[in-house]
Amino acid sequence: MMDSYIYVLVALLPLSAAMVVFQVNPYHALVIRGILGAVAAMVYAVLGAADVSLTEALVGTMLAITLYAVAVRSSMVMRLGVLAEGAIATDSEGDRHFGQLLDDLRAILGKRHMRLELVTYKDQQDLHQALMEKEVHATCTRPEDIDFTTPDAEKQPYHTVTRVQRIYDIIQAELSSPATSLTYVSIPEEKHS
Repeated sequence: MMDSYIYVLVALLPLSAAMVVFQVNPYHALVIRGILGAVAAMVYAVLGAADVSLTEALVGTMLAITLYAVAVRSSMVMRLGVLAEGAIATDSEGDRHFGQLLDDLRAILGKRHMRLELVTYKDQQDLHQALMEKEVHATCTRPEDIDFTTPDAEKQPYHTVTRVQRIYDIIQAELSSPATSLTYVSIPEEKHS
């Protein structure tokens, strides 16, 4: 009768492990991974392996969760390069189009638990260089001679270029607003000798 709680604790291990594997949201998976580590440390302590329990609590739970959190936080972001001056048009129509485009991109990325980070550059050359050197995942610019009063400008006042095929596929399939034209560019991998 006294050992029944041990069976319950041990049964929590595969249950919490399965929950980690099938979790879609990476932040929820981090929390469940912490629970898995705590349950494992408790099982080891109850079974008399205090040293293994302490190691699991310190390394398997605390350190692993911290490292996973840093990795998830840094990998779940799309960096969008824009020009510091002229990124947003000076008139209200340009502001509206750019704001709509950013809202649409945030909504699309939000479905995948990602966030959008804007990175500004001083000129077109720096922006292009940042894309080629993989500092940003995509760039968004607008033609300098755009006139927002023409029907064509209303359709696609911005041009977005991405170097990540998966981001291109997602945006191409889900972007409902016609505020930008979208292009994919393949950047060759550098060969290190």
